[in-house]
Amino acid sequence: MAVSDFTGGLSTWDMDAVNVTVSPFTSTRNTSGFTGDGVFVGILDTGLLDNWRSYFPADRIATQFAIAFQGGGGAMNKGAVPSQPNVWEHDQNSHGTHVTSTILGYRFGATPINGVAPRATIIPVKVLKQSGFGWSSMIARGIVYITDLKMAGQLGASPAVINMSLGGPTLDVVEQAAIDRAVAHGVIIVAAAGNAGTKGMGFPGAYEPVISVAAVGWTGQWVAHPFGSGTFCNSPRNWWVCGDVADPTDPNDFFIAPFSSRQKAGQDLDVAAPGVFTVGPYQLNSGSRLSYFFLSGTSMATPHVAGIVALMAQKDPALTAGGAETILEGSATALPAGSRSITNPDGSPGTVSWGTDATGAGLVTADAALAATP
Repeated sequence: MAVSDFTGGLSTWDMDAVNVTVSPFTSTRNTSGFTGDGVFVGILDTGLLDNWRSYFPADRIATQFAIAFQGGGGAMNKGAVPSQPNVWEHDQNSHGTHVTSTILGYRFGATPINGVAPRATIIPVKVLKQSGFGWSSMIARGIVYITDLKMAGQLGASPAVINMSLGGPTLDVVEQAAIDRAVAHGVIIVAAAGNAGTKGMGFPGAYEPVISVAAVGWTGQWVAHPFGSGTFCNSPRNWWVCGDVADPTDPNDFFIAPFSSRQKAGQDLDVAAPGVFTVGPYQLNSGSRLSYFFLSGTSMATPHVAGIVALMAQKDPALTAGGAETILEGSATALPAGSRSITNPDGSPGTVSWGTDATGAGLVTADAALAATP
């Protein structure tokens, strides 16, 4: 039977890590009843797969606003950026679908999986090509589009959040102007810190008005977590749905991913969220067969924060970008520089280390951020 959202979906490790859910194999949420209801989240990405309705409730995708901006361009917005209304739902890259699944949750076969903000309304805005790359001009056009929807009253009085699981080495003047205009009109932008490790952050994540997100992993990955009376959780391969992340949040349970971009001079790294081996819909063709995959990257961490911002904006519809960033940073669990012992996917032991330039204010959690939101 069709459902309008996945608030009753099961928990996964990343939802537990940010305290959206409380334990495996339960739909109990830990967000004081906030679900993102009444908040629009524009996902500037590759669009959605042809069979997105098999993964998401149709009610959660604002098809009337979904759009694609494709075409020529360049770093300084040279060339036309035409809109293509139907291309957004014919993606064959899967990146945008995976990102969306973190916010809304998704259907895993016949089983619903919970999301950070399962009653938010998603506006897919395709600004990246099938290769996963795009011009700054296309990205800027996508930002302007969401801002225009809000300014024109087409979203009603609803708050608007933009998720940008993307980035590049520079921020040109057109993209910067689009961000400044969006923030000035109440749009909150969350973006990936980048996957360049010690080479530094990408843009627009490194730009101060944007809430940037580093990627963390969990020390309980790739080990068995016996849970309940069955044998399903005795297998290390099922850790992602069987693992019970300790409450209250213990910073010793988490590590900064080696690929997660470190903050350099003049860059602004804000917070961190789960971005190592997160599960979501992933297929490289337009067929109807459902498939799923572990993905890692700050792209995967970003929608956790965008989803939490949607919860905060539901509680406080007047929430601003600056206010959201202050609350997220002030309520985050600090992750001081250090090292952790981890288990690799093949079962071998490993060690990861990071410095103070890698963490921002630390790991965001939904319950703490909501408690700090007026």
